[in-house]
Amino acid sequence: MKRIFVILGTLTISISLLSSCTTDGGAPSDSPQGANSASVAGVPTVSANAGEEASISAPEGNPPTELYTEDVIEGSGAEALPTSTLTVQYTLMSWSSGQIIESSWASGPATFPLSGVILGWQQGIPGMKEGGRRLLVIPPDLAYGEAGAGGAIGPNETLIFVVDLIKVN
Repeated sequence: MKRIFVILGTLTISISLLSSCTTDGGAPSDSPQGANSASVAGVPTVSANAGEEASISAPEGNPPTELYTEDVIEGSGAEALPTSTLTVQYTLMSWSSGQIIESSWASGPATFPLSGVILGWQQGIPGMKEGGRRLLVIPPDLAYGEAGAGGAIGPNETLIFVVDLIKVN
């Protein structure tokens, strides 16, 4: 009888330990740096109509203090790397006003090296694939900070970008 309790106890401990293990050996996540996988209250919702300009609801409440990313549409093409040059369509909204500040959909896609843009993009875009649409909510310290960028992007503004990745070079 004592032997059965020892076996059951050992089995219970083994199952407990195994259930807390990862299947990837503890490898780092493929998620963008600083990404939040859980939904954050107040973050805008974004339409998922590929090939069409995104519609974005106005944000509510206080903005997140860390970079927030969410794949609205998962792409299946080439993956963006920190060293990539990208062609994208994007829409930019101000968290504080809930207003669209800029959209490439009116003027055509933008092409640039990822290493040449704000830190929020540099941290939030790698891993995204061509054909995808990603929501980025970028706190001021990863955007334009205390200086702002003039005009509609004031000091300490949290930025909301919806990015459609067209091409990775």
